[in-house]
Amino acid sequence: MSKKFIASPRRRTLAMLGGALASCRSLSAQAQTVMHLDFALGQLPSDMTMALTGDGGPVNWTVIEDKTAPAGAKVLAQTSADRTDNRFPLAILDATTPANLRISVRFKPVAGSVDRAAGIALRLRDANNYYVVRANALEDNVRLYRVVAGRRIQFEGADIKVPSGVWQELAIEARGSRFEVFLNGKTLFAATDTTFTAPGRVALWTKADSVTYFDDLLVRP
Repeated sequence: MSKKFIASPRRRTLAMLGGALASCRSLSAQAQTVMHLDFALGQLPSDMTMALTGDGGPVNWTVIEDKTAPAGAKVLAQTSADRTDNRFPLAILDATTPANLRISVRFKPVAGSVDRAAGIALRLRDANNYYVVRANALEDNVRLYRVVAGRRIQFEGADIKVPSGVWQELAIEARGSRFEVFLNGKTLFAATDTTFTAPGRVALWTKADSVTYFDDLLVRP
């Protein structure tokens, strides 16, 4: 099944993919490139690297079928149930993205007794240095962290219901030192931080034994 990078549901397709990820093209000299990542059953994106922040066993990212998924029946899932608390699996897009951007993803928390988390990492330098916004269905909150040399430091957050077994949308906008976080289209909070200012990579993120499904990843400068 072919996959697409699209600018929005109302804009025309930029490229048809034989795999799951490809380089984006601009609509015009003034237009901004948009990356829209969907998944093909049984295929991990070729331009995605699996990594781990912290301790514990190997990560296990795989593409599975979920007929409840909002963008189709194929989703990216982190299925390892390693209970190590200081363990953060990453699925990193290899392409460098601008420092100023908006990222959104659909996620479904499925299981986990230590944590039941879904996150977006941005301005990622490597597996130990990045920002991450994450939603947690066990704690019913959304938190924004900087990760420096593998250590998480929270600098903003909000308490809000994050149900298990339900598809939801997490999003973050970064403009210079300012970050705005959204859940299901509604602003939760804004914060400022200057630890990472340069362009970097984008990744999906989980914690400990979180079994989480992801779909419909959209990256827009």
